[in-house]
Amino acid sequence: MALKATIFKADLQVSDMGRSYYQDHSITIARHPSENDERMMMRLLAFALHASDSLAFANRLTTDDEPDLWQNDLTGSIQVWIDIGQPDEKRILKACGRARQVFVYTYSGHSAKVWWDQVGPKLERVKNLTVVNLPAAAAQAMEKMAQRSMKLQFTIQEGQVWMADQNGTVHIELTVLKSP
Repeated sequence: MALKATIFKADLQVSDMGRSYYQDHSITIARHPSENDERMMMRLLAFALHASDSLAFANRLTTDDEPDLWQNDLTGSIQVWIDIGQPDEKRILKACGRARQVFVYTYSGHSAKVWWDQVGPKLERVKNLTVVNLPAAAAQAMEKMAQRSMKLQFTIQEGQVWMADQNGTVHIELTVLKSP
């Protein structure tokens, strides 16, 4: 018998100073049995960083040709493709061919550096790709905030994120490894 996804509810308050975006979002997020809390919280962070009414969680864990999150326009064209982790360069190149903007968020410390050292040179010419690394300690601190029902505040300003819940705040410094 297949294991079912665990459902989480999150109320997000997003204050993005750079985009002048101030909105609340109520999200239902399914955590696949193969996904851990750390990765799920990374998906929530990516949502907050790109929050909009048309941004949606895709079916990445069960469908290999979809991202973790995406934003489509009214014609169905992919405007924003967001992957979490360390996708291979073929997947990234394919995404860059399908979407106007592609973002990859990596977070696993030394293995993220090793991954980027391997795939980075192969992606130098790609014009619509942004790769961002988060400190492993910040990702681990975010994981501790995971609960079945969450109320999270995100304050985003100049490459810094403050993620808070009722028990505390995590400061996240975004390191851009590649930008268009």
